Amino acid sequence: MIILIILIAAYSLYQFTRNKTEAVADTHIHSYGCPMQCEGEKVYERPGSCPVCNMDLVKLDLPENDKDASVDLLVKPTYSFVAGEFKTITPQDTVLISEITLPGIVAFDPDASVNIAARISGRIEKLYVNYKYQKVSKGQKIFDVYSPELLTEQQNYIYLISNDTRNTSLIQSAKQKLMLYGMSGAQIKALYETKRTSPRISVFSPASGIITGTDGMNEDRNSMQNKGQGTEQLSVKQGDYVSKGVTVLKLLDNNKVWAVFNVSQEDQPHIKTGQPIRIYSELEKNDFIETKIDFVETQLDPANKTNRLRVNLLNEKLKFPVGLQLTGKVQSGVPGLWIPQEALVDLGKKKIVFLKVDKGFKTKEITIGVKTGGYVQVLGGLTLSDSIAGNAQYLTDSESFIKNTEDEK
Repeated sequence: MIILIILIAAYSLYQFTRNKTEAVADTHIHSYGCPMQCEGEKVYERPGSCPVCNMDLVKLDLPENDKDASVDLLVKPTYSFVAGEFKTITPQDTVLISEITLPGIVAFDPDASVNIAARISGRIEKLYVNYKYQKVSKGQKIFDVYSPELLTEQQNYIYLISNDTRNTSLIQSAKQKLMLYGMSGAQIKALYETKRTSPRISVFSPASGIITGTDGMNEDRNSMQNKGQGTEQLSVKQGDYVSKGVTVLKLLDNNKVWAVFNVSQEDQPHIKTGQPIRIYSELEKNDFIETKIDFVETQLDPANKTNRLRVNLLNEKLKFPVGLQLTGKVQSGVPGLWIPQEALVDLGKKKIVFLKVDKGFKTKEITIGVKTGGYVQVLGGLTLSDSIAGNAQYLTDSESFIKNTEDEK
């Protein structure tokens, strides 16, 4: 019995000494990570389950002094080497033709706008339009201006034609000044015959179109008063004072409009000025017009992270009312080396494929360009002679034999 106790004690001492020696000699730090890389390069000190996909964490044997892990080391939990037979493909050097669909809308063309201004300083005594986007015709009366300055010039003209009829040059100069203030030939003739002054002058629309306000005429006051209303009133009101030459209202020509489309950052490299585009409207989905892109904006819209392009449209038949939803379709051809998108594994900053080798597949880091039509442009890392797995997801989920890259060397 005593001999048995001595043997057990000696064996326990041997195991304790062996474990301590192995712990001192071990230069690796055992960490654990998700096999699907759900949280990127995040590691855990203890085994457990991934908080994202609930898969069991796998052991990562990272050398203590290795701070810059290679691609093989990074994806070791997702099988840096996979033994098995899977469908393979080769990169294709071709020009990929794809159709880009762009959402758009019809908007007014600000280049086709006309300013309506008073030719003389005074007070708006009567306003004949009250709301934004009200349609007016050419020659329609817009507002009346009461001007003491006009009254003075009319009195001067009456004095000259009554007391100095021989001074034709001075009379002609006074008449020309009245015309510059906005009086018509018929009004000046009536003033000559009746000798009655009228300090009011009417301003007429110079063209047909849609009335809008301006930022310079009490815009802030108006926007607060009409907040939430369906019909927005004009910023200019009766009784407002206007200065000579200052724009009071703007007239938008709805015979010329813009088709404005949003372009995502992914599609931006494929869009060029002068490129053909087909435009479909929500009113006539089976009909389209074919035209060219007139302008591509370079500034990014911070709201939706897109650029805009525009197309000038003639709208004489009012086929495109402002606010109409549009769809634009652009054909794009991009040359390069292409692989299917499912052959790529995206690890954030690193993009990898599974390269075919003698006994299976090995991870290979590549550089990619644009993505379109389910394909990815390869900028570096692959050649035409390389064979890669057609669907990388099959390999990352494989239950086949795993072998570390370090063991192959």
